[in-house]
Amino acid sequence: QVQLMESGGGLVHPGGSLRLSCTASGSTFVNTWRWYRQATGKERELVAGITRGGVTSYGDSAQGRFTISTDNAKSTVFLQMYNLSPDDTAVYYCYARIPTTSGRDLIVWGQGTPVNVFS
Repeated sequence: QVQLMESGGGLVHPGGSLRLSCTASGSTFVNTWRWYRQATGKERELVAGITRGGVTSYGDSAQGRFTISTDNAKSTVFLQMYNLSPDDTAVYYCYARIPTTSGRDLIVWGQGTPVNVFS
């Protein structure tokens, strides 16, 4: 059973930065990584995604402020966040799409790491 371990969330003032990390157990081969977030009372939204080949995509809220990257050798994805605002307060979830021998990809979610931006 593949598990995703997230870290890096916490408390930060507006304008501050945080770097989230997510590592898949067992040196897992991951095809696609994504970060989602969910604020209280809102639906989960896509923040950023990256393929194994390094193709990135960003949600509107992340454009120009967040950067997603990976260390494939360590089965780890990062989300560097700059210029945070209270609107970025949410629980951030890591997502991994993993190929299997059955031909059907396995989707795995992390447990979530909270980010709280406050004055």
